[in-house]
Amino acid sequence: MASRGPGGANHWSQQKNTHPVALLGVDLGIVNIAATSDGERHCGRRINRKRENDSKLRRKLQQKQTKSAMRRSRKYAGKEARRNKDINHKISKRIVAGTERTGRGVALEDLRGMRQRARLGKLQRTTLHSWTFARLGAFIVYKAKKAGVPVAYVDPAYTSQECSRCHHIERGNRPSRARFACRSCGFVDHADRNSSHNIAHRGWMAWVCGVQSAAPELTLIA
Repeated sequence: MASRGPGGANHWSQQKNTHPVALLGVDLGIVNIAATSDGERHCGRRINRKRENDSKLRRKLQQKQTKSAMRRSRKYAGKEARRNKDINHKISKRIVAGTERTGRGVALEDLRGMRQRARLGKLQRTTLHSWTFARLGAFIVYKAKKAGVPVAYVDPAYTSQECSRCHHIERGNRPSRARFACRSCGFVDHADRNSSHNIAHRGWMAWVCGVQSAAPELTLIA
């Protein structure tokens, strides 16, 4: 429901979901831009290839150092920024709409400092910096707040190595980037989906522990 405030601006108000039935875990990544505990994955391979090609083209144009080349370089940079914004908008809208429809909240990893902690190859570091995970997370949080959907941030440590079934943590649980295979209980799953379930579990624990002392519009830190 919208009300018009001073200057004619629209100010949206939405009833807060103070008692979510569960939390949807969202794992933000490089190959899969976002994977949810519902089993939905937003693949980023095609997007990453396009971004890499655009980056190479801009470098070539910048090396020419002519006014025409610099104008084209800025044009391509703006086009990429608009494309990334549109993709972030569509993914975040789909995620939040699903939680709003089912009476759930959203659980996200607290990725502050991820760039300093991540051990990645040169290409992956470039992708990490250019995609700006924080921006996609910010889109999700903004839309969730607007829709009255609660959000919980969780500690990202070992979410990729922890078994979502028995919660055994071991580096060897990740035999490959895409595959998770628990060495304790034998549980096998797609690695990103397993991580998203861990995020959902940690988020729910944070919500249950903090719900009596924190309003849902506040971000909970686990």
